[in-house]
Amino acid sequence: MIRVEHLTKVYDTGIVRVQALTDVNLEVRKGEFLAVMGPSGSGKSTLLNILGCLDRATSGSYHLEGIPINTLDENELAHIRNRKIGFVFQTFNLLPRMDALRNVEVPMLYSGVGPRERRKRAWEALEKVGLADHALHRPNELSGGQRQRVAIARALVNDPDIILADEPTGNLDTRSGLEIMAIIQGLNRQGATVILVTHEHEISRHAQRVVHFRDGRLVRTEVIAEPVQAEKTLRENSQQ
Repeated sequence: MIRVEHLTKVYDTGIVRVQALTDVNLEVRKGEFLAVMGPSGSGKSTLLNILGCLDRATSGSYHLEGIPINTLDENELAHIRNRKIGFVFQTFNLLPRMDALRNVEVPMLYSGVGPRERRKRAWEALEKVGLADHALHRPNELSGGQRQRVAIARALVNDPDIILADEPTGNLDTRSGLEIMAIIQGLNRQGATVILVTHEHEISRHAQRVVHFRDGRLVRTEVIAEPVQAEKTLRENSQQ
């Protein structure tokens, strides 16, 4: 599904030149759950932004389902972002004046979905993440874990092929983090390709494969023979 070759990203302000990624080669299979690990400043989020068509590489190639992303203009990139990719961020990025239901509707505004269908699909997405009973609550009326559930519902409402999650458990307590990982694993089992950035070793164990970054380079790949199942961990913790 995803193939990047010799990917390099340089930020040049004219005063400071920062090499965020250097000669990265990576393939991600359809339906895979990949974790990207590394310390702060290692290039994890830069890679995710490029894969999500939010940023462009300085050099190298990126193919998504055979499409050469480097050659697309901004309108074409926006179309791919809206149709194929769902984003989940550490800081949730919810609109504070909108309730959960309307926050989930936002991506469909850019897809030309009519009001009645938007409302229906937003309700269904909130039901999938177990938050339909909080649909009319605004973000400041929700806990961190609940806000992240809304963010996940928003990410999946257009039925994307790929879910990109940047530190989705970073602002959550342990139990809420496990609940979010259980949802993400469930989406992966339903066929979504998941790429998750994390600096937490425990969270990376939920993936099928982990790529390790340091100083902008992919330095190691690790296959997880038996990924941790978040639902099972939650059940075991509740019995203790």
